[in-house]
Amino acid sequence: MRRSLPYRARAAALGLASALSLLGSLISSSAAEAADERGADDARAPVTIVVSPDGTPPHGADVAPAPKGDHRVGTLSAAQDLARRLAGRHDVVVMLGGGTYDLRSPLRFTSADGGRNGHTVTWTSAPGQRAVLSGGSAVSGWSRHDAAKNIWVARVPRGTQSRQLYVNGKLAPRTGLRLAADKHDRGDLVFTERGITLKDPALGYLSGLPNQSDLEIESVGSFTDRYSPVEAIRGNEILMQQPAWDNNTFGYDTLTAPYARGALYLNNSYAFLNSTGQWYLDSSRGLLYYRTAAGATMLGLDVRLPRLESLVQVAGTYDRPVTNLSFRNLQFSDTTWLDPSSPQGYVDQQSGAHAVGTYARPADALSSCQDGCPQFEATRNEWHQIPAAVQVSAARDVSFTGNTFTRLGDVGLGLGMDPNAHASGVGYGAAEITVHRNGFTESAASAIVVGGVQPDAHHPRDGRMVNHDISIVDNTVTGVSQDYKDNAAILSTYTTRATIAHNSISDVPYDGIDIGWGWGINDPGGNAYYREAGLYEYQPIHTTPTTFRDNVVSHNLIHDTKQVMNDGGSVYTLSASPGTVIERNYIHDNKATLGVLIDQGTRYVVMRDNVVVGASRWVYVNSDAENPDTFNTKDNLITGNWWDVGPARNPEGPGYNNRLLDNVQVTDGVWPAGARRVMQEAGARR
Repeated sequence: MRRSLPYRARAAALGLASALSLLGSLISSSAAEAADERGADDARAPVTIVVSPDGTPPHGADVAPAPKGDHRVGTLSAAQDLARRLAGRHDVVVMLGGGTYDLRSPLRFTSADGGRNGHTVTWTSAPGQRAVLSGGSAVSGWSRHDAAKNIWVARVPRGTQSRQLYVNGKLAPRTGLRLAADKHDRGDLVFTERGITLKDPALGYLSGLPNQSDLEIESVGSFTDRYSPVEAIRGNEILMQQPAWDNNTFGYDTLTAPYARGALYLNNSYAFLNSTGQWYLDSSRGLLYYRTAAGATMLGLDVRLPRLESLVQVAGTYDRPVTNLSFRNLQFSDTTWLDPSSPQGYVDQQSGAHAVGTYARPADALSSCQDGCPQFEATRNEWHQIPAAVQVSAARDVSFTGNTFTRLGDVGLGLGMDPNAHASGVGYGAAEITVHRNGFTESAASAIVVGGVQPDAHHPRDGRMVNHDISIVDNTVTGVSQDYKDNAAILSTYTTRATIAHNSISDVPYDGIDIGWGWGINDPGGNAYYREAGLYEYQPIHTTPTTFRDNVVSHNLIHDTKQVMNDGGSVYTLSASPGTVIERNYIHDNKATLGVLIDQGTRYVVMRDNVVVGASRWVYVNSDAENPDTFNTKDNLITGNWWDVGPARNPEGPGYNNRLLDNVQVTDGVWPAGARRVMQEAGARR
């Protein structure tokens, strides 16, 4: 299959962009009118619009009638325009021919793009083919730059920026220098309000590095993975950009004082191009460097450099949501997210939520605010989320079936997240959304995120904001969250009636499935622990429940989690969720960490009939307080589960009412029939 050229490049080459655009609009109108006339006798007759990725329209026009009521177009925009005209009278199928569509801007779907009057609109690959919607471009023209080190170089447009590079479909690592292996290996580093002082004279060469503002510090903690950009290196002092440095060095599991793990890196310099498969982009000169294995060349390598942050934006309004829209058998690829490279950095708090902005902090924050403080609590209600390659908000009855999400520099699929995570500026309002039989891999962040973390997510001002009736079933997720390692594979925050079932999740650095948010602070009466921390100086104590209720996490196969992080659980919960059930999941090989973590504020959850193998604690109920009035992890039922090693952890003092009943430990490897049935039934079904 011949690879496509960018549409802009094709039009420039033909010298007919304006003419074709005008002609395409005229013919689109005529074609739509003709279709409407044909449909007068049978308004239910489906219409198929065929798109060719090479952009060569038949008969020299953007649109031309095709046999049997179908139409052929040469561009995605022409297909979208025609589909809009037909969607009120017909079921419309936009069929993309196999190949790569290099997008110059995201595809935006509003209420005009969905099915109307009971009709549907479906975007799909042609039968037996795979259409790839790409936010990047292929890199070619490689030449040998340093033969001794096997470093190659290619020219890209000056000013090109990207945090990801994909080689033969895999995420290539950026260059980096490890400054400390863990939190105990930091004797040669002194943290200051300005940055880091290096005591090791062997690191003196760092002050001579070029492009010092390209550098950034990364710190991997227990549940945070923080990025902070460098301003300059002067002598033995690494000076950091603000406000990322201030925000990354106070709160919980901070860059300067991680709870555990705590590896620290200086990333992104040509000087660190020391390992096979690494790359470095010199944006100012427009040069991309890549290091091959000894004796290898770039011949035959498929190298793609992403440019766009998102590929598809589905967003109506609360008055006019997008409805009856489907995406089937497509591939979404090649995005990047540049915010961590800005002075804001990536001030990670947990599972993609990060602080943005400038905040007051104690004068002695490096000592007094490494496990929370009142000033830090001011940030909590303003955390942002990582945007998604495919974004859905203010939409109803939208489905994703049989698609592949791969080579993505942000979240794969984002449903009803906070407005800051949607390019449209409209968040929430995702209802009756189906995500079935998709594959997610090779991404920088979570595969799927449902819901937001800001106040309108848990106590919406408008009832139409509520995210509800979300079905995430039979998906396969592997190798995600590679750059932002704190991200759960699947995260659902404040959602009503989310079903997360029969998914296969593996090879992730943090958690498998996380549900809920807020540590109980937004539940009726709040959380006394955070009252003492000073949170309620910045937000009210709510008296009504959140929108988090009636969720089901069942029949999921979750293994090889916790590749990097040690906090969290393969399944993890936060806050009160009446009617929520966690059942019949099979969890194994999670690096001997926690199987299921019932964390702060979790209430009214039933955990039953799960199998947990090889965890340090098969279930951990976090009620870390002698006084149950201080912590509000209460009223949960944990029953009928099987595990092999690692005890439960559950403070069962008066007032907690967390009941562990009829759970069975298997010490001889002979699992009862009920447990074997759970193992057999868990995971994605074909």
